[in-house]
Amino acid sequence: MAQQATIEAESRDNTGKGIARSLRRAGRIPAVLYGRGRDPEALSVDTTALTRLLTQVSASTTLVDVAVSGRATVKALIREVQRNPIRPSDIIHLDLYAVRADEKVTVEAPVKLVGIPEGVRNFGGVLDHVTHSLSIRVLATDIPDHIDVDVTALNIGQSIHVRDLSFDKFEVLSDGGTTVCTVVAPRAEEVVAPVVDAAAPVEPELIRKVKPDEEAEAEAEGKEGTKEAKKKE
Repeated sequence: MAQQATIEAESRDNTGKGIARSLRRAGRIPAVLYGRGRDPEALSVDTTALTRLLTQVSASTTLVDVAVSGRATVKALIREVQRNPIRPSDIIHLDLYAVRADEKVTVEAPVKLVGIPEGVRNFGGVLDHVTHSLSIRVLATDIPDHIDVDVTALNIGQSIHVRDLSFDKFEVLSDGGTTVCTVVAPRAEEVVAPVVDAAAPVEPELIRKVKPDEEAEAEAEGKEGTKEAKKKE
């Protein structure tokens, strides 16, 4: 089931970039609440409270109660959190989509892999989690925190694709050929070459050039040796 949270909001009449900047300077975030069958409504929410909330829930799958002073709460989804491109930690606008209990909505739900694959447990394979979220269509009250995918039967070289999945409470809209996860063969161990100590001295090979007089002397000795050998014969 979807997580539940509450956002305290205030209605505002003025809109525009100047008003938005003034709100942010005052510690509030401009927001808009819209939905099927209702006109968009300009709101503002406390910056600190919203920042804290977004660290505690998954924005894409959380159903929030939008509480505007003096009115009944409205259930909504957080459709978009706009952030400063230079300082991503700074929120500059919030989009809320009002929903009804009997209305189906499209959300991005995170994928959670469950179990240890056969190929990992017994053959040293590696589980590669390829797709981390899936687009689903579901009743607003049945939005899951995450989608469980059982991987225990996977062996090396086997994969799970979107077309292999089926669920009772929601429809998966992502392309059927999308790979969710796969088990790959263990990587071969690298053979590490011996490290040569660059600091160790290396004796250079010396090649001495033979001087002309030494060369002549060696040639003469060679001729004398040949003469002596002939005499002995």
